Amino acid sequence: MDEHEWLAARFEENRSHLRAVAYRMLGSPTEAEDAVQEAWLRLDRSGADGVENLGGWLTTVVGRVCLDQLRQRSARREEPLEVHVPEPVVRRLDADGPEDAAVLADSVGLALLVVLETLSPAERLAFVLHDMFALPFDEIAPIVDRTPAAARQLASRARRRVQGTAPAPDPDLARQREVVEAFLAASRGGDFDALLAVLDPDVVLRADGGSARGGMTKLVRGARAVVEQALLFSGFAPFARLALVNGAPGLVTAPDGQPLSVMGFTLAHGKVVEIDILADPARLRRLDLGFLDG
Repeated sequence: MDEHEWLAARFEENRSHLRAVAYRMLGSPTEAEDAVQEAWLRLDRSGADGVENLGGWLTTVVGRVCLDQLRQRSARREEPLEVHVPEPVVRRLDADGPEDAAVLADSVGLALLVVLETLSPAERLAFVLHDMFALPFDEIAPIVDRTPAAARQLASRARRRVQGTAPAPDPDLARQREVVEAFLAASRGGDFDALLAVLDPDVVLRADGGSARGGMTKLVRGARAVVEQALLFSGFAPFARLALVNGAPGLVTAPDGQPLSVMGFTLAHGKVVEIDILADPARLRRLDLGFLDG
């Protein structure tokens, strides 16, 4: 085995970890894969001479790549996005292949990703690398051009935002599926009371239609307002099917096989507390939805 083959093998051992880091940083499976590929190109060019911890080195490289991308996003936006739903990872509900298992093991809830989108690039990097992947602050500090103490403060600010905003989801997937199935059945039947029964009184619905479907972009709060919104689109409910959305039961709506939306649910105490809907055609096209043909 020559050096290139050895490096490639070591890189593949770290790929799923690096993809998990990049997805939490960027909120896009496609952009995460691009960041991981960039890390490989840098490793292939520079080699591993003098690198004692290759996994840690690759993690910091991916962190730098993602930080640059987040900063470029911020520079392009003239105004902050009022409603933005990250791109979910969608799989069959019965996903059981090795690739699916790796994806599901690295799943992160859409509700958490939505909160991460509100952080500054440096805060997001410090929180993701330290709180989610246990990277020490003395390794994070050079990436954000701060002292370790300042990097710690970045993560602390991000942590307060996350803990104060992101709902903690129920761990029982079977119960989650029951509630999502009940939501779908009530939507198909136009049953106001049945929809109301599965929603938390303070439920939040966030829909992102992008520039092509601006009329679908909205933020709705409160169970009755969310039910009214759901009933407006009940005509599309027959085209919805259950799927795993970021590792939890969700819905993909695809009339005539053409994706209209992906809907993620966050449950707490047996009730739906957040619904996140991606309906942006451009970003839906980037998702791996090949199972819809099956």
